[in-house]
Amino acid sequence: MEDIIIVGSSGHAKVVIDAIEKQGAFRIAGLIDRFKRKDEQVLQYSVLGSEEDLPEITSALGVTGGIVAIGDNWVRSKVVCAIKRLVPGFRFVSAIHPSAQIARSVSIGGGTVLMAGTVINSDSRIGEHCIINTKASIDHDNVLGDFVSLAPNATSGGMVKIDDYSALCLGVNVAHSINIGQHTVIGAGSTVLDDIPSFALAFGTPARVQRQRTVGETYM
Repeated sequence: MEDIIIVGSSGHAKVVIDAIEKQGAFRIAGLIDRFKRKDEQVLQYSVLGSEEDLPEITSALGVTGGIVAIGDNWVRSKVVCAIKRLVPGFRFVSAIHPSAQIARSVSIGGGTVLMAGTVINSDSRIGEHCIINTKASIDHDNVLGDFVSLAPNATSGGMVKIDDYSALCLGVNVAHSINIGQHTVIGAGSTVLDDIPSFALAFGTPARVQRQRTVGETYM
């Protein structure tokens, strides 16, 4: 069984830890978090240091891969870039809860998390470092870019495309054949019946663009 490191130790990281433990493919060597003191315990795993300590930590433990367990899409992307710079060749693994239902011919990028009860239907492509959260459902022939997130109970119909860094919040429903641009957030409980452009905050039933967003703007 391969040893890995989890970067992050927040509430989202705890759910990722549970998925990895139940997946049974990896052994968690420890956690990385710049905001917690070294040796602090989270779910009985020790914080080993910050991202800057990764070269020394990975060398000492013989660890060559792991996953970034940070909920915010943009922050997660910045940490992934930092790890690639600090530890070239670091392998980003995917965490897939055993209760996830994955159809044939689905592709899942490295660093992506599929939480408990998720459904990914046929011929869908999920990018790298995505979060498909608890009981989220993705229908057939979807295309998700990198660093995309679906919150619990978010649902997309068939042939939906969601570009990089965008987020569907709790309980969002997206109709068939909708395109959602990059860096866009769809607010909780919304129903998306028309295409939504990039750099937008949209919500409502039907969802409408409320204002523009900037790169890196917080949404959590």
